[in-house]
Amino acid sequence: MKIAIHGLGRMGMQIARKLAEDGHTVIAHNRSLEPINEAVGYGAVAGTTKEDVVAAFGDEQVVLWVMLPADIVDAQVDEWLALIPKGSIIIDGGNSDFRKTKQLNQVIASAGSQLIDVGTSGGVWGYQNGFSMMAGGDNKDAFAVVEPALKTLAAPEGAYYHFGPSGSGHFVKMTHNAIEYGMMESLAEGYRMLKEGPYKELNLAAAGDVWQHHSVVTSWLNELSQAALAKNPELEGIDGFVAESGEARWTLEAAKEQGMELPSIQAAFDVRLASQKGETNFATKLLAAMRNAFGGHELNK
Repeated sequence: MKIAIHGLGRMGMQIARKLAEDGHTVIAHNRSLEPINEAVGYGAVAGTTKEDVVAAFGDEQVVLWVMLPADIVDAQVDEWLALIPKGSIIIDGGNSDFRKTKQLNQVIASAGSQLIDVGTSGGVWGYQNGFSMMAGGDNKDAFAVVEPALKTLAAPEGAYYHFGPSGSGHFVKMTHNAIEYGMMESLAEGYRMLKEGPYKELNLAAAGDVWQHHSVVTSWLNELSQAALAKNPELEGIDGFVAESGEARWTLEAAKEQGMELPSIQAAFDVRLASQKGETNFATKLLAAMRNAFGGHELNK
């Protein structure tokens, strides 16, 4: 299929590359030129300007995957809506607030096009392992149009599913990321306990290796933790500042609206906020190391 990718960052570039290498016609667009040139090297077509992107579709239906930070999605979509013809499909593959996704869906529908929200997980390993994609959208026919791209992106071990109306994909992805906060915090605290507990000089990487062999806490996050500790046992050079990208905050807000308490997620979220105020320790350093390992996030603020 023919598809444009706007936003060639850590994950957007992998998406463009994976699609192009599987035979899809990919029009690569980005604010700066260097990532576009890189994508062309993987087999994509350059879309230097938005006008170039639209022209590349000719008389074919425009299918545009937007992979951008949540705070600029609406403004960028407004610009696209001024250029694309009615009947186009816009995919928001980033981490957007599902409540804003529902609002954006109304804007796009009023302009005569369709929005598919695709919460995308897999980090910097998605190209190799396959992405996990949580989709939502009111129009099942529009989802069917984009499904060939999702099949490619899921290979070889990823997955995708259409969960329901607009915003449902981002809702599932938001909840996934909130769970991620809690799982990461538990692992980080556990390794801190090993580090600072009554038995000194424990080999933390060895403990992680044993845990990774079919123990109850076997997981990709534990694998990444073990690898980080094997490489850097003292986590030297990591300041312990841990960013929060919005998803846990939105989950807690949505839970409050439902009269629901999520104490584990709340506690994990509070630790990240405290780290940003200088309250850091071995556990927050490991959190930062995990985020770097799966998402390429900076180790220091």
